Amino acid sequence: MGDTIADHASVQQWAAGLREQWGEDPDMSERHTVLQRFADFTEKDPDAMIADCTREVESGKRIKIKARRRYSDAIAEFQTTIEGTPREQSKAANLIRSFFIHNGIFMQAGLGD
Repeated sequence: MGDTIADHASVQQWAAGLREQWGEDPDMSERHTVLQRFADFTEKDPDAMIADCTREVESGKRIKIKARRRYSDAIAEFQTTIEGTPREQSKAANLIRSFFIHNGIFMQAGLGD
């Protein structure tokens, strides 16, 4: 695990993806805070989460569907631990989904249902 959440390659990939998408540097402070809370919740660092969801095959990287579903379920459970309004809870969950998406793991609300 890196010294800070920002040291992880997957977190740097996330920031780069947002920068590319928006054409400007994103403010990562809230994103880092929420992702660190999710990492603590899952007891996995960000790079390990992405590694859990992928496997290398001859033709390239493949998504592990069961692992992706476990993380989708974890996001839904994590969302309920966020203090605040339902909108604030949803925002936190969407930040985590954004992290996965920018690392090549498609996520959407309710995926684990």
